[in-house]
Amino acid sequence: MSPTFRALRNHNYRLYLAGNLVSNTGTWMQRVAQDWLVLSLPGTGGTALGITTGLQFLPVLLLSPYAGVVADRFPKRVMLQLTQLGMALSSLALGVVAVSGHAQVWMVYALAFTFGVASAFDVPARQSFVSEMVGPDDLTNAVGLNSAVFNSARLLGPAAAGLLIGLLGGGAIASGWVILINGVSYFAVILQLRRMDVRQLHSPKPRGREPGMLLEGMRYVCSQPKMLMILVLVFFAGTFGMNFQITSALMATQVFDKGAGEFGILGSALAVGSLAGALLAARRPHIRLRLLIFAATGFGVAEIVAGLLPSYLVFACFAPVIGFCTITLLNSSNATMQLSSEPVLRGRVMALYMTVVMGGTPLGSPVIGWIGEHFGARWTLEIGGALVLVGVATALLVFRMASRPEQERSEPVAERGLGVLTP
Repeated sequence: MSPTFRALRNHNYRLYLAGNLVSNTGTWMQRVAQDWLVLSLPGTGGTALGITTGLQFLPVLLLSPYAGVVADRFPKRVMLQLTQLGMALSSLALGVVAVSGHAQVWMVYALAFTFGVASAFDVPARQSFVSEMVGPDDLTNAVGLNSAVFNSARLLGPAAAGLLIGLLGGGAIASGWVILINGVSYFAVILQLRRMDVRQLHSPKPRGREPGMLLEGMRYVCSQPKMLMILVLVFFAGTFGMNFQITSALMATQVFDKGAGEFGILGSALAVGSLAGALLAARRPHIRLRLLIFAATGFGVAEIVAGLLPSYLVFACFAPVIGFCTITLLNSSNATMQLSSEPVLRGRVMALYMTVVMGGTPLGSPVIGWIGEHFGARWTLEIGGALVLVGVATALLVFRMASRPEQERSEPVAERGLGVLTP
């Protein structure tokens, strides 16, 4: 089997990946439809869009650390079935409200928050469950393939959503039908999880309830210079740079005067670059930390350049560059965190990682939305990209400071650096 697809030798992982393709396609359809629903309601704009995105990710910031403790205490396969059901019910409720013609912006806010609660418990369990399906030898490849499927869905979903919304009339009711499709898609994952052979899972024995489990995970992460550097990088990138739902919507509507179809195409254009980056990541046997620095720097610069582009066509053609840099950073960060962590702590480690990646969105998205509404859509990219570059400099400083005590205890400074990560 090709090195790019070696994790597919595992039966359980094949089932998981197939279910994820269906569900992720629906998720990307809803992301476009939910944004379009908000923009279709009276009196809304960039600020309302930012608040919706922020509320959807706020539970990740508030609950993910605790969710990581839960993921280490209970079987992840069972937990994932419950979280997928929770997200399905939230999406179906939002779809029904929109299709019935009774949607109001506060309803969207409430259901986006409810969806986020289920997602907060889903993310750490899902991220750490990958290593239980494939084991350490194929983990880097599996993370890459997960991203490839995610971005294949990202390629299909926004374009399909934009097309369907346009065909169904382009308003709030049309958005609701697309959201209903996503609600049904979560049952594909539930079905595949139930079909798995539990005897083939590499599951650590769930830990009983103990005092201080959350603090134990935090202390562990704080003792690892690589992990601290990654957390700083993804915080700046996730909080200020990865607000594509907002920046793409505002650029499409305010700068280029386009509709739902063109907005959906921008999401697919980002996914082209992300898919290429994910497939390339799947072939890497090792990850160098300097790759993270290069990817984050490239991402910040690409966002600044995108904000200066003169036309919709040029902007859409450049979007894959942003997608490539983004997924390279996220894939490398994800695999590094998992391979560097102890199995019994992996749920908490990944929860803290995802808290930083996704939890910064409630802080950054309202700010980015406000900037777009008051200063123009282009400034959302210019300022976001500049802050990502600030994050790169801060991450390097944190890595150097955190590594200094370790250097003094062990090897000479000349032998240290951004070296090769091994399991």
